[in-house]
Amino acid sequence: MITGKNIVLTGCNSGIGLEVLKILVKGSNKILAVDKDRDYLDKFDPEKVTVMQIDVSSEEAVDKIFEKAEELFPFIDIFYANAGYPYYEEMNYTDWGRVQRMFETNVFSPIYSYQKYVRYLDGRKGVMAMTVSAIGEMAMPGFTIYSASKFALHGFQQGVRLEKPDNVQLTCLYPVATNTNFFRTANEIQFKKPFPVQQPDVVARKMVEGIESGKSKVSPCFLFGLSKVLMGVCPPVRTVYWGLEKIKFNEFKENIKKGTGKKWDE
Repeated sequence: MITGKNIVLTGCNSGIGLEVLKILVKGSNKILAVDKDRDYLDKFDPEKVTVMQIDVSSEEAVDKIFEKAEELFPFIDIFYANAGYPYYEEMNYTDWGRVQRMFETNVFSPIYSYQKYVRYLDGRKGVMAMTVSAIGEMAMPGFTIYSASKFALHGFQQGVRLEKPDNVQLTCLYPVATNTNFFRTANEIQFKKPFPVQQPDVVARKMVEGIESGKSKVSPCFLFGLSKVLMGVCPPVRTVYWGLEKIKFNEFKENIKKGTGKKWDE
């Protein structure tokens, strides 16, 4: 169990981040919980969890997060950049700002947080954690921009790992589709979830265990790891898998075209 640590955790009002927070509050940790929403965060013991409601997608916001953490803690032991969001859509539009907004949250913010944290540590030992995604290693139909953002973050962690100082532990999470409000965020119209789907409490537990044990990469889904091996040995397996996911995506597009798609609450 991680205990007695001062922790910054972003994107934790829901999903994997919320489940990670539920685990971390069981120890004698002090946590700065950061999210643009706070309805669930306000339910935690304020003696353990300080809530900071802010959108992490700008340089100024990340600077404010570090300023707040330095006010609260004598030292930031763990900085976990978990915030991120998806789109599920057909890539058939022209919109610079829509793409930019996702990259600001999913890519620029965690990269800048890493830069800030390494500078802050100044040679002291600390843990930087990030949520990348299995989709950062294999793109999926419907998630083109999200895949691109996670491929970018995957490339960053891969490169910076070769040059980071020894005092920094970098632990990255690679979950498959997780049964959270992730899908509602991706599109208000229902679509069939990619296979496989994991439960967020399982993903969170494995990530916390990975941070505690000093792992560089946490892949909580054994099936995904096995499939990567199979796809490497027999590439047609990937083609078949993508084909099945394209069927789901084509059904979604057809529902949008006909106006028969239902919202998640319907």
